[in-house]
Amino acid sequence: MTEIDASTQLFSQAAVLLMVGMAFVFVFLSLLIVIIKWFISPLGNRFPDPLSPVKSIGNKKSPDANNETARIAAAISVAINQYRKKNL
Repeated sequence: MTEIDASTQLFSQAAVLLMVGMAFVFVFLSLLIVIIKWFISPLGNRFPDPLSPVKSIGNKKSPDANNETARIAAAISVAINQYRKKNL
């Protein structure tokens, strides 16, 4: 047996092992998905999610919210300026 034959045989065995491993993982994950869906569907029918209240559409901000947003922006600006003075 020459060196080329041995390496060819090793590569073919590696390819077969790769395909068998990938097929096993594919089958395992497929079965896992099917089994999980099979077990979960009766539980979903038995315990449905509660309905959440409908939120109104529109952008209604109170004046306090705008004031708070301005204060937060000012605080961030001051913090950035202090950081730049200290580190740059």
